[in-house]
Amino acid sequence: MKELISTVKEVKLIADNVYSLTVTLPEPVGKVRGGQFLNISTGDSSRLLKRPLGIVKAEGCFVTVCFQVKGEGTKALAEARTGDKLSVLLPLGNGFILPESAKNIVVIGGGVGIFPLVPVICGNGDKNFYTYIGFRNKGCACLLDEFEKSAKLTIVTDDGSMGERDNAVNAYLKDRENVKADLIIACGPPVMLRALKTQLKEKGIDTPCLVSLEERMGCGIGACLVCVCDKSDGTKARVCKDGPVFNIDEVEL
Repeated sequence: MKELISTVKEVKLIADNVYSLTVTLPEPVGKVRGGQFLNISTGDSSRLLKRPLGIVKAEGCFVTVCFQVKGEGTKALAEARTGDKLSVLLPLGNGFILPESAKNIVVIGGGVGIFPLVPVICGNGDKNFYTYIGFRNKGCACLLDEFEKSAKLTIVTDDGSMGERDNAVNAYLKDRENVKADLIIACGPPVMLRALKTQLKEKGIDTPCLVSLEERMGCGIGACLVCVCDKSDGTKARVCKDGPVFNIDEVEL
């Protein structure tokens, strides 16, 4: 983990209200796993807290993150200009660790939760990925060229404007007899992850499942306890420090 001053290389709109931001670092970031994230300043001195954003791509000194504009902080990032200087703290969190024995992997993503899944697919060419991703509508779809590197890609939308009218969890469950998965990985809104956990239990699916949690964060290093979640054994965990990736049976959703 290092704190560095980055230089904005490019900001571009990639879907409805969703942006891609690429920065140049003064030194290579090294190996980054899917699920790890960075904390980045907004460029506005009136906002002291950095924003946690999932790392989509890390190549040498270039790092790309994607985000949806939700408040003034992300709005400021969307308005950043080439050459702007932004402080970044990275890499943070524990990402997806894929067992060597897991060759066929189901990937389930919803909305902006797809971002941490991209580096998993792109960085593990020896695995077969069967991917099911859902968006609100066609205008929200993004990064499809990255997900097309999967052995199989299924896209669904809430309104049916792209693919079938469905959600990502149901799309997988309809197809699961055709996919002999060794592992399931997922990231998306809490309602999606709760549905996934419920369906796996109700249908007696015992395939190991890892999930990346979305939580509001403060410091990003486990000190402020803003992102604490409940574990199934009654204890607490810090999503930023102990996660954001957990075994689905390990946490309350």
